[in-house]
Amino acid sequence: MSKPHRHITPEGFKKIADEHELIWKKLRPKIVSEVEVAAAMGDRSENAEYIYGKKKLRELGELLDTLTVTEPKPHPSGRAYFGAWVTVEHEDGRERTYRLVGPDETDSASGSISVEAPLGRALLGKKGGDEVAVVVPAGLVELIIVAVRWKRPKE
Repeated sequence: MSKPHRHITPEGFKKIADEHELIWKKLRPKIVSEVEVAAAMGDRSENAEYIYGKKKLRELGELLDTLTVTEPKPHPSGRAYFGAWVTVEHEDGRERTYRLVGPDETDSASGSISVEAPLGRALLGKKGGDEVAVVVPAGLVELIIVAVRWKRPKE
């Protein structure tokens, strides 16, 4: 059974493809060579690094096959959709900017959140001035949408 196609930004796809290429072209040949040397010396036990590398390579290849690269485009309504940068104001007055991305490129440290996550779903379709309430693991959070942008805002 094949996995359903999922959306990913061009930047997110490039990151995954680069990781796949690194494993395929640099790490894999080195590990295969090490396994061959060990086998020549009589060690027929499985090499954990080799097994992990093969598994990771297979998983990345399968993932790449299920991704649909989607170029984020501004919506005429000014609303937030896939790929948008959304700046919100929290109840305590601090602002935070999130990027709405696919589940395969989430990175909380950089503010990239999945459109499938509770906060991502709450921000979809919103525009500047809208208020949203979302239940997150810490409880109910109320936010005000400050801005929706289609290019990374200056930090």
